[in-house]
Amino acid sequence: MATKWSGYGLDLLMTRDPAMGVRGGLEHALRQAVRSGRLPPGTRLPSTRALAADLGVARGSVSQAYDQLAAEGFLVARPGSGTVVAPRPDVAATPPSGRGAEAPPPSLDLRPGLPDLSSFPRAAWLAAARRVVRDMPNADLGYGDWRGHPALRRALAEYLGRARGAVTNPEQIVVFPGYSQALTMLCDALRVLGGAVVAFEDPSHPGYLANARSAGLTVRPVPVDGHGLEVDRLDADVETVIVTPAHQYPLGVTLSSRRRIDLIGWACDTGGLIVEDDYDGEFRYDRQPVGALQGLAPGQTVYAGTASKTLAPGLRIGWLAAPPNLVRPLGEARACEDPHVPVIDQLVLADLITSGEYDRHIRRRRGHYRRRRDRLAAALSAVPGLRPRGVAAGMHVVVELPSGRHTEAEVVAHIAHRGVAVEGLSGYRHAAPGPPALLVGYGTPPEHAFAPALDAFAAGLAELYR
Repeated sequence: MATKWSGYGLDLLMTRDPAMGVRGGLEHALRQAVRSGRLPPGTRLPSTRALAADLGVARGSVSQAYDQLAAEGFLVARPGSGTVVAPRPDVAATPPSGRGAEAPPPSLDLRPGLPDLSSFPRAAWLAAARRVVRDMPNADLGYGDWRGHPALRRALAEYLGRARGAVTNPEQIVVFPGYSQALTMLCDALRVLGGAVVAFEDPSHPGYLANARSAGLTVRPVPVDGHGLEVDRLDADVETVIVTPAHQYPLGVTLSSRRRIDLIGWACDTGGLIVEDDYDGEFRYDRQPVGALQGLAPGQTVYAGTASKTLAPGLRIGWLAAPPNLVRPLGEARACEDPHVPVIDQLVLADLITSGEYDRHIRRRRGHYRRRRDRLAAALSAVPGLRPRGVAAGMHVVVELPSGRHTEAEVVAHIAHRGVAVEGLSGYRHAAPGPPALLVGYGTPPEHAFAPALDAFAAGLAELYR
């Protein structure tokens, strides 16, 4: 039997055959990574302690695998500098298919959208889960309230008011399995209420525009500049605007105070609705986190939040804080879908929030990502002509590329040949093209893989622009 484990920022196909054992499976996976070029000569491997922790295996198994591969000539152990992939002579290899060899897929991931999954607070989550399962009444194991468990809605109302400046109460909060599902249900509710036209920021995540179109709504992209959404560019027939004011995705700008006032004025004057996607508002590095726009106009704003960036997207927990007149339509829209979140997970998150562990975890992660941001900025500063944008918050930056030398696609492909996955900004544009740029996430790699990913990324850029 084989199981995919993630190690050193790449996927290692670990053969879990009892006859082979953990050590044998690790040896086989590392051999294949070296042979395929995913671990090129000179690559520094993580320490035995770090890799064992990342893979969840005994440190002795990793040490023995390293020793065996060093004896076979795949690795070299260098006193004081760790273990590296051994140099290999140029050997002409014939691909099995007889065709030209293709470049291996990138093994290090600097794409945006994910937090450092290795930082998930396992011990705190497990302790909370034990308390929840021990203390929860039997009735909580039933179908429950369609809006979400009351304990989580109470905890979220308190947290959002305290940490994000939102104005809401438990009766206005609805829990969903993630933001995408919440947006889909909201668009369905808007269509039932007679809504027809919804505006999105341009650029923005294309999947969310697809959600709105699937619900039967007309989508209008609205440009974003250095101050955020250009409110004066909203068409007269727009009824709903979906924005990311704290940290625009993907450009990283913050909606200016003037634009905030203009957007609220638009909603009040037209009876329009603002949907605030506050996907990573807790992570701000140059100042206190910018408060939620919803706090200025709770009657005109739906606040959307998620645990995907603060904890992990695999939890599938998101929420909407809606004006009172939208709560019931949201319930009717979701009745056919039954998108419930497992009640035990809801209660565990509520426990983490009320105990203060959720806040402590966010503070730790804020420092962690700030240090990563600083390391990425230092690496980019060594390459002339690059212009990082959106560095004040979040877990990604936009790197504007020098015009006229290489296309965005060429740069992405070149970095991929160095073994690092990044994204181009063009995939997020909807109406007008813009200058070439990369989206570079610094949350995804586990800690021991971050430095190698950063080094390979910077080296690839230097080859193109020095």
